[in-house]
Amino acid sequence: MAQLLLVGNSRWHWAEHADGVWRCWHTPPPEADAMPPWGELRAWAAVGSLPAGSQPPLERAMGLEQVPLRGLPPWLGVDRALVGWGAWRAEGCAALVADAGTALSLTWVDGEGCFRGGRISAGVALQRRSLGAATALLAPPQGLGAEAAAGADPWPVATEQALQEGCRRATAGAIALAWRELGQWHPDPRRRLWLTGGDGEALAPLLREQGLVVELAPDLALEALAALPAVGLRR
Repeated sequence: MAQLLLVGNSRWHWAEHADGVWRCWHTPPPEADAMPPWGELRAWAAVGSLPAGSQPPLERAMGLEQVPLRGLPPWLGVDRALVGWGAWRAEGCAALVADAGTALSLTWVDGEGCFRGGRISAGVALQRRSLGAATALLAPPQGLGAEAAAGADPWPVATEQALQEGCRRATAGAIALAWRELGQWHPDPRRRLWLTGGDGEALAPLLREQGLVVELAPDLALEALAALPAVGLRR
């Protein structure tokens, strides 16, 4: 049974620890009549909305108050706080975390463990869906992510592949630009670039092609949730 749950915008993210091994997995939101056994969760946090009628234990809910990152504004999503703290605690140095999910969120934490701001834009799949909804004659998306990115032609002839590759490279370009601008405005030789979220594996090769060193951590938010002092499942 899952011990941790992070409710995202479009997926639910789960983690369990058994026999010394952590396992993480991701599912669509469950139907109202198939809610998880909330009482068995060690901790949970939510960015997306919970289905009507769900009754998670409030005493096990983790919010900004439980994330030991300085300078957190009260409106910040707990997912951004978690990945920012998770990246900073790993090496104790400044970090830019790119969380590539439904949205692309860029979170900057300085070397003292203080939240310094960020950027938010549409993620890869959301860009593609928006193009399909707002542009005549474009078919609905046929799949995005690491599977679609494997061996992708950088200059596709077919329209669907051109859309997918354009959205993927636009997202990677936004990350690379933010990283380079941050280096110009706030130079810090120890800062690290972290990549997480469902599209992280599809974006990492594009960033590495540009000479960027990327720490790929697909489940960084769950790892940070497990390590919170109030949870204590990871050191």
